[in-house]
Amino acid sequence: MRFPLLATCLLCALSIRSQDQSHKTITVKYIPDLAKEITLDGVLKESFWQEAESAENFWQYFPVDSVQAKQQSRIKMLFDDENLYIGISVQAAGRNYAIQSLQRDFRAGNSDNITLLFDTFNDGNNAFLFGTNPYGVRREGLVSGGGLDLSGFTISWDVKWRGESQIYENHYTSELIIPLTSFKFREGETRWRFNSYRFDTQSNESSTWARIPQNQNIYGLTFMGEMVFEKPLGRSRTPMALIPYVNTGWFSDREADQAESSVKFGGDVKVSIGNSMNLDITANPDFSQVEVDDQVTNLTRFEVSLPEKRQFFIDNNDLFAGFGDDRDANPFFSRRIGIAQDTAGNTIENSILGGVRLSGKLNQKLRLGFFSIQTEADVANEIASNNNSMLALQHLVFSRSNIGMFIINRQSFGNEDFITPENRYNRVAGIDYNLISADNVWSGKYYIHKSFNEGVNDNDWSAGASMRFNSRNWNGFTKWVYLGENFDSDLGFVRRTDIFKGVGNIERVFWPQSGFINNHSFSIIPVYTWRPSADMQNTDYTIRTRWEARFRNQQQMQIQWTNDYTYLFDSFDPTGTDGALELPADSEYYYNSLDMQYSSDQRRIFAYRVQTTYGDFFNGERFSVEGSTTLRIQPKAFISMQLNYDRISLPDPYPSADIWLVAPKIELTFSKSLFLSTLVQYSNQRDNFGVNARLQWRFAPLSDLFLVYTDNYYVSRFSPRFRTINLKLTYWLNI
Repeated sequence: MRFPLLATCLLCALSIRSQDQSHKTITVKYIPDLAKEITLDGVLKESFWQEAESAENFWQYFPVDSVQAKQQSRIKMLFDDENLYIGISVQAAGRNYAIQSLQRDFRAGNSDNITLLFDTFNDGNNAFLFGTNPYGVRREGLVSGGGLDLSGFTISWDVKWRGESQIYENHYTSELIIPLTSFKFREGETRWRFNSYRFDTQSNESSTWARIPQNQNIYGLTFMGEMVFEKPLGRSRTPMALIPYVNTGWFSDREADQAESSVKFGGDVKVSIGNSMNLDITANPDFSQVEVDDQVTNLTRFEVSLPEKRQFFIDNNDLFAGFGDDRDANPFFSRRIGIAQDTAGNTIENSILGGVRLSGKLNQKLRLGFFSIQTEADVANEIASNNNSMLALQHLVFSRSNIGMFIINRQSFGNEDFITPENRYNRVAGIDYNLISADNVWSGKYYIHKSFNEGVNDNDWSAGASMRFNSRNWNGFTKWVYLGENFDSDLGFVRRTDIFKGVGNIERVFWPQSGFINNHSFSIIPVYTWRPSADMQNTDYTIRTRWEARFRNQQQMQIQWTNDYTYLFDSFDPTGTDGALELPADSEYYYNSLDMQYSSDQRRIFAYRVQTTYGDFFNGERFSVEGSTTLRIQPKAFISMQLNYDRISLPDPYPSADIWLVAPKIELTFSKSLFLSTLVQYSNQRDNFGVNARLQWRFAPLSDLFLVYTDNYYVSRFSPRFRTINLKLTYWLNI
């Protein structure tokens, strides 16, 4: 490990310099009791808006990043002791705006909207996000990890705030009132780092207040300006939020001809500790209103990771889930809590009795996270009651880098015979160093973790090192991961153990000065895996050669050639056919494939994406088509369709299969408070045809009435499996 640590120190020394603020600042004027004077209607008619300073002179981000935006935006900000007030004026070429729907937390990239980023601790790592569109639809979210990639971006976070918009002939205006309690910040602070980005579909333009080069993410936290408060911010006086719920439900297992109904009560409590810590308490939580997972076709030997959608786990989630490698060796994966396996190996719900979660900033540089969650025993399915706990600390070093350490504990309770000594507990501890240079050219991670299980004393380590170089014309990446064969994290996401894996990537990006291509690139990506317990035998390699392009009209294209090698230590059936003859263990396969992808202009009323793959697959052939379409009927309906088809042809006596996944979805927004979403999913690989319909009425801020209907059938014989109906009422009460 000496060389990686020395390289890291050298890179940090080279990269420590002031962050590019683009010399932009905006002064936020203090006006006492402003809430009594403002009328929240989206019209900037009050005299105090004329007195406020403007954040203006936006820079174009797309299609070029070296000129001022054609359609300018202006942002004015004021504050009092309770709220931050924001007035926005956005120029446009006309009134033909594109929006997805009237529902909160919309997708930004395919519609007209403006988003504000607030780095309240000035660390370039974490930020609060608030956005709105011409119709006054709002979204809020969190950015973590400096905004290096989408893993550090979420709009699943919810908080109370208000906003309205008004549309005019060649512009629209918005008024936002955000309680200061919605942010976390240091008492007495006078400056926040700030930026704003805007998507303009009519002019085919994206723009930002502080100039950002196109090789950086538009929501990245490297290039930001500053907002300067006229008066130091005081202590936050956040009320405690009590969020009770009642859920009445009916469940029918139609295969077993059993039905039951139930009434559940529970809720959450949110307590702010000072200006920068959150305490969340949950009792008997219920997640029946959470959107169902999107089904996926899996042709690999390994588990697929699905995103967390439960609100309790979202806030500061990066503090818990950001350790290790998110693809191969993540020691904490929140979706492990609340699910378990029954005696037949099926994944089922494991009820959560309650839990507490404390997270936030202890001071300017130190973050703390702790949770303890208790799950219920299910003796009939031989599932023990478990306490799931984690303590995490993260300390800022240099300009934007940090050192983190954690300990995870999963402990079983009870004396049932099925709780064996080796399964009574699982613990993981480790330390990570995350590098982000001030200018975002260099980023990387170094970590070492160890698991603790009864009777296991060796080969229980996980370690990794990665480094990324990001410039306008050249990009590079390397990653090395080691997992011992006995490394185990019950609350983590680990695809497989006993591996030593190396990944590389070198990419050359071209930026034509004219023509229809905005940028295009060539890259080569080798991935090699060895097995330490088998004398470092090479078990897999994948070498990808890729060309991809983004056009000025926002269409995208990619062509990729892949060369694969796989050594099977265990037998495996790529088709997943029940009872079929599997490819034998201790066999090896070389295969090649060609992949082509195309994405249309997603701003359009009708848009689509298509990808096709053809080539060898183990000892046979594979032909795959993946496609998706979207249709907007503005502003009331958004219709989408996902279609995956895989034809796997293996030589006799091995199976061949046609694998289908079809998933249409209709989202109707009758108003800004009444929504209906219906998702139908057909997957013959999972032998499931499912319907999920969710009617949501937001009758008060963050308070909802849900009616959720779920129905599932077997595909192979088209017989019913189970059906559920839930009526859930939840209310956000500040006390």
